[in-house]
Amino acid sequence: MDDDLPSRNSNAKPGSGATRSGASGWTAEMVETASAISSDIWDKCAGGENPLLKHAFFKALEDSRSACEATGWIPRHLIMKNNSGQICAIMPLYLKTHSYGEYVFDHSWADAWRRAGGQYYPKAQGGIPFTPVPGQRLLVDPSLTAEQARDARHLLAEACLGCVEQLNLSSAHITFLSKAEHDALTQKTAAGTSGRWISRLGLQFHWHNQSYTSFDDFLARMASRKRKSLRRERRDIANAGVSFAQKQGDDLTVKDWDDFYRFYLSTIDRKWGGAYLTRDFFDQIHQTMRDHILLVMASKDDGAVAGAINFIGQDTLYGRNWGSMIDIPFLHFETCYYQAIDYAISHGLARVEAGAQGLHKVQRGYAPVLTYSAHYMNNDQFNDAVADFTAREAKQVEREMHELLSWLPYKGES
Repeated sequence: MDDDLPSRNSNAKPGSGATRSGASGWTAEMVETASAISSDIWDKCAGGENPLLKHAFFKALEDSRSACEATGWIPRHLIMKNNSGQICAIMPLYLKTHSYGEYVFDHSWADAWRRAGGQYYPKAQGGIPFTPVPGQRLLVDPSLTAEQARDARHLLAEACLGCVEQLNLSSAHITFLSKAEHDALTQKTAAGTSGRWISRLGLQFHWHNQSYTSFDDFLARMASRKRKSLRRERRDIANAGVSFAQKQGDDLTVKDWDDFYRFYLSTIDRKWGGAYLTRDFFDQIHQTMRDHILLVMASKDDGAVAGAINFIGQDTLYGRNWGSMIDIPFLHFETCYYQAIDYAISHGLARVEAGAQGLHKVQRGYAPVLTYSAHYMNNDQFNDAVADFTAREAKQVEREMHELLSWLPYKGES
């Protein structure tokens, strides 16, 4: 690592600004809240597939003070304006004063930067706070031509690097971006020169619907021993007297959110000791996004005891947070995984994405899939060292994925 890291004024307050971006005449600007951008324009650029990219989700995170300067997430979203002054592309961006709530871990990088005499935080973080859901991160107006869209994404990424230089930040990170975006940022150009962004791979576990007609139809594809194991888990939960309700839209009540938040806090406190999301966040998404929410509530002895929140996309169910007040074997699996599969099958959804980590998901039919991130370190030698590390790490991730595929419980795959 280079000992001569850039020095920064720790008292400087990151601001907003505008920079001219390229010969196109388009300009990139930085805004300090999602509310500064029209929801119609934001959602047009984000598309309708993933509700977690909706303006309402970011606004709820920021307005509820779940993602704000006090919690280490300083909104500094990038917008691209065309020659007519209209927003044609958006990059959700935050300045981070720590590395929590990202699910792509760079704590060792921060430590190395500090030991070399530098200040790693704040850094630029492109993505969705507290939400390891893959998808678009460079949001582009669908009315642009393919060439214009490509240019807009390139200019957004360059504007992000410009922010790193302008604000004298250590680094920029775009996490859980789409493979197409990742490849465009990190692959070598036709001229043979490397891009400025470093590739990093990760693993998640997604369930894929093979046109199943019921949960039993899904189980029928499993090897006999695995099928019996899942049936036993569901039977044991039922025999424990736990019942489940799948609630969405106008069926959701204030009491449901009170109960769920209590579960969420209890589980967070037991495992990690710090809740990211405030109670107000759930009130806000109830007001603006409840038609995109599936809340699975578990009850025992006429009282709610556990719950899991999912977001309903165009063809995917996104599992996010869960919590429980009691400890019953298999309660987590039923609440978070089996209920989600049930819903996806009955509503014809193609996938369930159950969040980060969790090797136990493989034995329950969730297949390993690659995730993608792109990183830029504002120091050449540090950049080279991180690139070397992530290249070696990628080989290990790919080997692990290959092995995990052999663990899948399906007939002929176990």
